Amino acid sequence: MIHKLFTWPLDTVRFVGEKVKEEVDKELYDVDHIQQKLVHLEMMFEMDEISEEAYENQYDELMARYRTAKEIEQEQLRQSLEDER
Repeated sequence: MIHKLFTWPLDTVRFVGEKVKEEVDKELYDVDHIQQKLVHLEMMFEMDEISEEAYENQYDELMARYRTAKEIEQEQLRQSLEDER
């Protein structure tokens, strides 16, 4: 009981940190979210709301994140298939 009393603050900080990391990963590496951002970026460029240079820079960044997200997705699929065996 006393152990829980002293470790509770650390457990809470760890829990919050894990949740923040999950949300950041979701924001950075969620395929659907990245696709929506690409569509929005394309619309902004077509409506001359951003320059071609800004478009290209953001597009390159989003595509790099998209590739990483797809790799993560494929690794998770491989892992779940291995776990089923």
